Amino acid sequence: MEIYVVRPGDSVDRIAQEFSVPAESIIWNNQLVFPYPLAVGQALLVGEYDETADPRRIDAGGYAYTYISNWVLQQTIPFLNRLFIFSYGFTLEGALVYPPKDESWMIGLCQENGTMPVLTLTPFGSDGRFNNNLIHQLVTNDAVSSQLLDNLVSIMQQKGYGGIDIDFEYILAEDRDAFTAFVEKTVERMHENGFVVSVALAPKTSADQKGLLYEGKDYGALGNAADEVLLMTYEWGYKHGPPMAVAPLNMVRRVVDYAVTEIDPAKINLGVPNYGYDWSLPFVRGETEARTIGNVEAVQIAIQNGAEIRFDDVARSPYFEYLDESGTGHVVWFEDARSIRDKYALLPEYGLKGIGVWQIMRWFRGMWLTEQLA
Repeated sequence: MEIYVVRPGDSVDRIAQEFSVPAESIIWNNQLVFPYPLAVGQALLVGEYDETADPRRIDAGGYAYTYISNWVLQQTIPFLNRLFIFSYGFTLEGALVYPPKDESWMIGLCQENGTMPVLTLTPFGSDGRFNNNLIHQLVTNDAVSSQLLDNLVSIMQQKGYGGIDIDFEYILAEDRDAFTAFVEKTVERMHENGFVVSVALAPKTSADQKGLLYEGKDYGALGNAADEVLLMTYEWGYKHGPPMAVAPLNMVRRVVDYAVTEIDPAKINLGVPNYGYDWSLPFVRGETEARTIGNVEAVQIAIQNGAEIRFDDVARSPYFEYLDESGTGHVVWFEDARSIRDKYALLPEYGLKGIGVWQIMRWFRGMWLTEQLA
């Protein structure tokens, strides 16, 4: 398996002949759509998939909502060591708030495939957003946290979970130590019952980094308490922000450089995005809202609009521009085999545990075939 970048005049048949591989394998690897047109600059995985190879060469976890397509999950789960089911919430009194759909079928698929199902705990308010007042009540009230942990252990035993992932964002700076204490309490309780604990961490680059995303999380203390952590190394390019790569490698590397000074690298999972954004131009802060797209969809947009895909050598990410039918300009940033390969290369370089994919709702075969390049 290797990466080939499409040149002007290329076709699937010509590339297949050059590499002495079946055209069907190129079509399958890259989820090409009949009649299989290509975009100049498109990164193709060329070669035949080694079905005898371990599909879990990289230790991988993936996040999924309970309404994920059964077909998409069945395609993805052979590559996953852990499935993070998103998500359970809680009330001010410590009662559980259940996911929108029953997740028992997802846990069943995990059991069939030797994948650990992990309950993801989030502090969402009634508006569906992270609520730091809810976090404050939980981490500063022993009775509430004890009630929640009782409820969590009960549901995890009942459902067949193997672990819990604590995904709290926008923690108040004054709740930093209380949040760490809550994680330590959770770890003690979960270990008593045979469960593992992971914590999702906002992408800090220094201990004293300012901002609501960062000040409430103590990398060193949380990394010491938890069995593993996820670095949320994505969303530099985001729905309401200016156009840029979702996970530029230069910024990802800065986060990892800091994280390994505070946390055992063998506990660290690198966050990898499985999506891109399509921004209309000109970008106007407070008005422009990018459209979330899949990586396969991004390439199809480029093909349909005759756009050439370029690759940013600093961000190590693909992008392109196009005009829609109304004449409005767009810019698209997404992930391809090159950007994924470069992120995977950080694992052996830093001695990291593995990856955590946000999220697996769209099937992107290249995400997993690129493991053969790692």
